[in-house]
Amino acid sequence: MSEDSTSFAELFQESESKSVRRLKPGQKITATIVGISGETVFLDTSGKSEGILDASELLNDDKENVAAVGDKIQVYFLKTKNGAQLFTISIGSGKNTEHLEEACRSSIPVEGLVKEEIKGGFEIILGGSIRAFCPYSQMGLRRVEDAAAEYIEKRMNFLITRFEENGRNIVVSARALLEAEREKLRDALKETLEEGQTISGVITSIREFGAFVDIGGVDGLVPISEIGWSRVENINDYYAVDQKVSVVVKKLDWDNNRITLSIKETLEDPWEQAAAKLSAGNIITGTVVRLAQFGAFVNLEAGVDGLIHISKLGKGRRINHPREVLEEGQEIEVQVESVDTVEKRISLAPSDYVSPDDDQKSEAKMVKNFQDNRKEQSGNLGTLGDLLQAKLAEKSNRNK
Repeated sequence: MSEDSTSFAELFQESESKSVRRLKPGQKITATIVGISGETVFLDTSGKSEGILDASELLNDDKENVAAVGDKIQVYFLKTKNGAQLFTISIGSGKNTEHLEEACRSSIPVEGLVKEEIKGGFEIILGGSIRAFCPYSQMGLRRVEDAAAEYIEKRMNFLITRFEENGRNIVVSARALLEAEREKLRDALKETLEEGQTISGVITSIREFGAFVDIGGVDGLVPISEIGWSRVENINDYYAVDQKVSVVVKKLDWDNNRITLSIKETLEDPWEQAAAKLSAGNIITGTVVRLAQFGAFVNLEAGVDGLIHISKLGKGRRINHPREVLEEGQEIEVQVESVDTVEKRISLAPSDYVSPDDDQKSEAKMVKNFQDNRKEQSGNLGTLGDLLQAKLAEKSNRNK
């Protein structure tokens, strides 16, 4: 076989390999921009026919073209028309609005403008004139306090979840797209994330029970107990939404989509210093921070609490709850009874507390002292009979 015939065979094979690529409506591919002419962008899709994209889809907010020949972009196939394959980045982002039913059927994103808040959600305008509805629950991954301020006049991508009555009843969802994107990010994180890692994130939401932190497209939860070493009542006193934080990955539960994080473990443990300063017998002033059925927690210094058991409260009087003698926020002088550096526990007692054992010892000592005094007095004075005999003898001597 000659060199020319070999070259022809290779070219024919290459041509055949390109021609067999058939795309389905809604299929997403990567294409290369090979030309821009007026309102048309020409794409190399590795197929027999060239791809065409509306140039308006590549304009930014200032109506400037943000793409160039040679750039690779993600596009969705719409259909073949006059021998050319038509593509879109998202329906509605350019002048294409006639493919909304196809977008619904093929899960192609559509771009819409959030026009106004209506009952149950928002009115969305697709392509400048077509009305659609998006329920509150489908606007994003998480609840937003002031939804109107967050979304109105904002351009967003949606999936059409319902297309009825020839387009007179269209329902869309932004959440569906965000969940699909989050799933990809989640799969990527599964390959790299490990328990014990320290990573950076951004607080996306603060609730009573904890703070949600975005660690790369996926949210993890910092429970309120993991916010800081001190007891935290209101997370907003320490952190704010959109604040960057360092967190430690405490637990990964991919089956239930739960990632537990800790801010506390990135901070210096106050116990390391407290253990060196506190020892049994120390008298210190603290603040009552919490009352429980079994006792009172007293803050000794930032991040270090001790416990007074209920049996040591009441000054000998039996009480049913610490609130009968203490209140939160009250300052109290306490004595350190023991420090467990392993379990990080400190046992306390009121500084004027006297244990039952001490009471018994004190009572026994008083009894002994009393008995000793009786004996001493008896030794000095003798018995009553001795005293009477001495008196009788003294009287007899006087009579003589």
